[in-house]
Amino acid sequence: MFAARRVATNLPRVRVQTALFHNTAPAFVQKGDAIPDLNVLVENSPGNKVNLANELKGKGIIVGVPAAFSPACSSSHVPGFINHPKLKDAGKVFVVAVNDPFVTKAWADSLDPDGKSGIRFLGDPTGQFTEALDLSFDSTAIFGNKRSKRYALLVEDGKVKEAFVEPDNAGLNVSAAEKVLA
Repeated sequence: MFAARRVATNLPRVRVQTALFHNTAPAFVQKGDAIPDLNVLVENSPGNKVNLANELKGKGIIVGVPAAFSPACSSSHVPGFINHPKLKDAGKVFVVAVNDPFVTKAWADSLDPDGKSGIRFLGDPTGQFTEALDLSFDSTAIFGNKRSKRYALLVEDGKVKEAFVEPDNAGLNVSAAEKVLA
């Protein structure tokens, strides 16, 4: 008993409290939340930082995906936005993936070779932006690390107007273009 107590007291206080209060559900990004003011997203190269809090001063959409080039992301989710007739009325649109900028650039080139949709593809190489939204999940078994839940956020004046987060992390139902842009 004493040894177990000693181990527990050697743990950082926050860790002990987390272990005791694990019943609380995570507080995913919600309507009214500000877009994280972070300089961690990258476009096309590691030196080209993009801060979505600065970019989304007006109307826009952030589409979060578990991985570039994954089947549902490449065949349905992102093409649904690229080809949607109401895309031009949505404001600035960004696709964010927990990938490096070279991968997201190659993915953008494969899905929208001429860039006609106007959608910008951003890498979140460390997952820091995704974690700030509380939208990461442990996908080690599939992708080898933490990744983003599949989601779409309608943004207006730097705040979330509506959040469409897939309840099973990677499914494609509530965050599909036809529901988000309806």
